Amino acid sequence: MADLHVELTAPNGVKYTQPIGLFINNEFVKSRTGEKITSINPTDESEITSVYAAGPEDVDVAVEAARKAFEDPSWADIDSTERGDLLYKLSQLIQEEAETLATIETWDNGKPYKVALNEDVAELIKTLKYYAGWADKIHGQVIDTNPTKLAYTIREPLGVCGQIIPWNYPLTMAAWKLGPALACGNTVVLKAAEQTPLSILYLATLVKKAGFPPGVVNILNGYGRTAGAAIASHLGIDKVAFTGSTATGREIMKMASVNLKNITLETGGKSPLLVFDDADLDKAIEWSHVGIMSNMGQICTATSRILVQEGIKDRFVERFAEQVRKVSKVGDPFQEDTFQGPQVSRTQYERVLSYIDAGKSEGATLKAGGTAHKTNKDDKGYFISPTIFTDVSDRMTIYREEVFGPLVVIVPFTSEAEAVAKANDTTYGLGAAVFTQDLSRAHRVARKIQSGMVWINSSNDSDYRIPFGGVKQSGVGRECGEAGLAAYSNLKAVHVNLA
Repeated sequence: MADLHVELTAPNGVKYTQPIGLFINNEFVKSRTGEKITSINPTDESEITSVYAAGPEDVDVAVEAARKAFEDPSWADIDSTERGDLLYKLSQLIQEEAETLATIETWDNGKPYKVALNEDVAELIKTLKYYAGWADKIHGQVIDTNPTKLAYTIREPLGVCGQIIPWNYPLTMAAWKLGPALACGNTVVLKAAEQTPLSILYLATLVKKAGFPPGVVNILNGYGRTAGAAIASHLGIDKVAFTGSTATGREIMKMASVNLKNITLETGGKSPLLVFDDADLDKAIEWSHVGIMSNMGQICTATSRILVQEGIKDRFVERFAEQVRKVSKVGDPFQEDTFQGPQVSRTQYERVLSYIDAGKSEGATLKAGGTAHKTNKDDKGYFISPTIFTDVSDRMTIYREEVFGPLVVIVPFTSEAEAVAKANDTTYGLGAAVFTQDLSRAHRVARKIQSGMVWINSSNDSDYRIPFGGVKQSGVGRECGEAGLAAYSNLKAVHVNLA
């Protein structure tokens, strides 16, 4: 239908056809209510287009389609290698459309184009290829007990999986969820974030083109409080996977309990980065900057608390501030030399500014930034200057709460024991980084830090082949790697009496 697509020209001159409907049963359709969500360009606050917003009735239709597809022989009985072939075909189609997808992601989200292309879209392709390779290698085992019994296990798909992805890495997070779910033989109802629906809808066109049967992948736009809640509480959904804030994760956990859904939650973080006095300072500066300032600080694993040993603290602060001045060029995300684009939305922009105000009012010392960044004469765009606070106590709001923006606190420590204690003094436990040339210390500290992931002499260099997830209030379960498959399959035991 013509009114379910619009012709758009992005700021970099790329012209393409943008779907605006709900993708159900391999077709784009209008929502039952006709309600729409307007996508805003965070660079200049202009409207890009509006897409249909799903309500509970639309979720019902999508779940019904997914259930039918799950039980239909075209998917249920497909050869596992053919299932992998479909995922691989999808990855090839994405490769062909990489520049368009990166353009949409930059326009809709605000991240630098070079990052969208070389990191986000690249990881989307690699992740789908990775799980394509797993599709025909998911198996059970025979368990030897005694001569009169044959016992074996079977890995089975869960059924219909609800997936709710965030706005900071739409394509990457879609890959982390779609890849293992489809490799295991599940069907999916995926909801894009209301702030960034456009790239996922374009991805849906490639799902159909790759040859997936109708209903296997259904993609909805919609608000979290309506479509997201309907997915989390739906009795026809067997699993829900969510990436987003801890507060929302708690609500999803409650709603999913209605039928004891299998759940995977990847939620908030306030990750520490520890720099010991024997660290390679050049390496520590480079990685600590990437760990907090990349993607406009909008990273769940952002190492936003930098803990530096007392003897090198002053030198580290000066060097880090210089790195920010040198590298963190704020501006138009389509410009080649831009490191930091705008925050994703006005809400997020105002949220980060409120934390900056809290840091100032609570007595922290502002070393750099601390203001909105203006890139043009009309003051449009959700840009924030990279911000550094020192003289921060462990009771301050900016030390304890997740900001999700380009704001970092730098705090001294004296001993290894104090560093570990400070690192663990948080309700979160997603990631952590340790910089030291003493490998014994590195491994020792890595074991003591309460987090799902620890990087030694790097920060935030996650990999789709390695498990990703947190402890404490940073989530439940793991994504990526072989562990991601376990989140989308059940282990059935079969007992055979041979007597």
